[in-house]
Amino acid sequence: MHDKNPTPRQEPWNKGKLVGQKQPLKLEEIWAIRIRLELESAVMDLALFNLAIDSKLRACDLVTLRARDIAIGGAAEFRASIA
Repeated sequence: MHDKNPTPRQEPWNKGKLVGQKQPLKLEEIWAIRIRLELESAVMDLALFNLAIDSKLRACDLVTLRARDIAIGGAAEFRASIA
């Protein structure tokens, strides 16, 4: 049998949106984000943001980090090496 009313196609979630590599954040934008996170007392988010900016890690690499990657013996290291 042939349907007279075919199922409507769902529109792609990224239709009309810019995809791909984005422009880097400006220094003013970085400091604005840091200040907002400090005011909200979002310590973990601020630490992840600072790590991402300072290390220039990609988001996919940043989210796979574990506390043991940057802490040895229960104390956070001032510098961490990512292999």
